[in-house]
Amino acid sequence: MPLRLNPTFRAALAASDRPLAGMWVSSGSAVAAEIAAGSGLDWLLLDMEHSAASLETVLTLLQVAQAYPITPLVRVPWNDPTVIKQVLDLGAQNPIVPMVSSAAEARAAVAATRYPPEGVRGVGSALARSARWSRVDDYLSTAADHVSLTVQIETAAGVAAAAEIATVEGVDAIFVGPSDLSASMGLLGQQSHPDVVAAVHAVFAAAQEAGTPVGVNAFDPVVAEAYLAAGADFVAVGADVALLARASEALAHRFSAPHGGERPRS
Repeated sequence: MPLRLNPTFRAALAASDRPLAGMWVSSGSAVAAEIAAGSGLDWLLLDMEHSAASLETVLTLLQVAQAYPITPLVRVPWNDPTVIKQVLDLGAQNPIVPMVSSAAEARAAVAATRYPPEGVRGVGSALARSARWSRVDDYLSTAADHVSLTVQIETAAGVAAAAEIATVEGVDAIFVGPSDLSASMGLLGQQSHPDVVAAVHAVFAAAQEAGTPVGVNAFDPVVAEAYLAAGADFVAVGADVALLARASEALAHRFSAPHGGERPRS
């Protein structure tokens, strides 16, 4: 019996009457991914850029997320057609490509997700989970319908080119990364600096003018709320490793004695 793939991130954004909230899975842990997938959030970002996650890891995380009503996105480490091809063949429907700073780079990312003649994606669906080993009818002719591409704007050059990037056919969403953006602006670690926030807003304006959904990374709830008020269509509001780090620190602060002090007695 033919199989149907899940709706894409593009479809989820189009169908929603509110901004979509998501979080990162940077640990590579299948247990963490399953906990996050069942959280009630809208989308999950499985990261390969700033983690030790391998292709095998991503396959496992995709399989885990499949059981839950959440949309998984996979961030590849670079705008590399070989890696994008491999991730798509694993069954990732929603790749995120980092560090896209020009329309040409955006077009290259689109080409990596499309079969010829529109793109350069290698044809191996009969061997891959993407088409469920040829159990998805007409996958080759409809593959573009099953893939939603998000590109990240994370540099000052990307901000300057945002209007062009947002109009590239095949770019379904733009995701702004304030951390790298602040670094490229000479403001390393100052994601909430007024100039960085203004640059994020400039990308929002360019994307909104083009009718392209736009999101942003914002782990601080106050910052996230401000970006939502500014029109963000989707926001990443946390990460598994950050949540564990902060929660374990809070436990230590509450229950561990200060250095040199005595532990409280019951």
